[in-house]
Amino acid sequence: MLVREFTEGQQVAQPLLVREAERRTRRGGGEYLRLSLGDRSGTLAAMVWDDVDSICELARCGTVVHVEGRFERHQRYGPQLALAQLRVASPGEYRLEELLDQPARGPDLMEDDLRELIATIQQPHLRALLDRTLGRDSSSWGRFREQPAAKHYHQAYRHGLLEHALSVAQGVSAISATFPGIDRDVAVTGALLHDIGKLEAYEFAGSAIELTDAGRLQGEIPLGYYRVRQAIEQIDGFPTALAEAVCHIILAHHGSLEHGSPVLPCTREATLVHMIDNLGGRLGSFDRLEKELRNGERWSSFDRALGGGAFFAGREAA
Repeated sequence: MLVREFTEGQQVAQPLLVREAERRTRRGGGEYLRLSLGDRSGTLAAMVWDDVDSICELARCGTVVHVEGRFERHQRYGPQLALAQLRVASPGEYRLEELLDQPARGPDLMEDDLRELIATIQQPHLRALLDRTLGRDSSSWGRFREQPAAKHYHQAYRHGLLEHALSVAQGVSAISATFPGIDRDVAVTGALLHDIGKLEAYEFAGSAIELTDAGRLQGEIPLGYYRVRQAIEQIDGFPTALAEAVCHIILAHHGSLEHGSPVLPCTREATLVHMIDNLGGRLGSFDRLEKELRNGERWSSFDRALGGGAFFAGREAA
């Protein structure tokens, strides 16, 4: 069964993918292990109170484990599994594609749309920059096509970065003509490259998404800035003002200092990319939550990214 099909009190015995495994300290001393288990339809938590050391060795991120336990839905903490047994699943017990989330559209179709969008960029230096960073023959394109967009909240799956960058850039392109004073070529280029630092900030550990050492030590925004700046310096005659405009979008796209941007958006183009990026992330959370809903449900459980539950009016009420 899919995770979203589990019902209250159901006994579960099947393979699931370990999305996270975090050791925590109990209030009274000692440790416990919090697992995040899932398939392509959603995730649920499982707590390990005994034999923490041995279970840690078995349930590493990206491992497929066979679990047995009782499913319950906590009013505050969401779906949980009261774990009874856990072991590493044998290869013949599961199909990995049934456990991994994926975008709604295939990567080939998304790449075609990205190529069409890049072809609309008229400024030759920006076209050269996009060719150097996202061209089919560039050293970074293969990873850009495969990388996730996040670890948790939106497009946290293979090809997620391509999906997210494309949707933000398409939104920026559509809105650029609505408001006067926006340089569309700069805004679309910045939108396509705004998250390129995630090439180095994230990695797939088996079938799970993990932050790299570089991601933890430097962060995806500085990594992206340095990558784009290095590419710009390799293009002869790249205008200084144009370089500043694109790099500012990358540095400011989180929108505030407390959210990790070293500077605030100070241009129309950077403000637009930040707004569409934020919108894309939040709407991506709705996509994730809707996948997890059981038949007949219209409300999700509390979601940290949205700060509450999500309502899906078009779904049939139970």
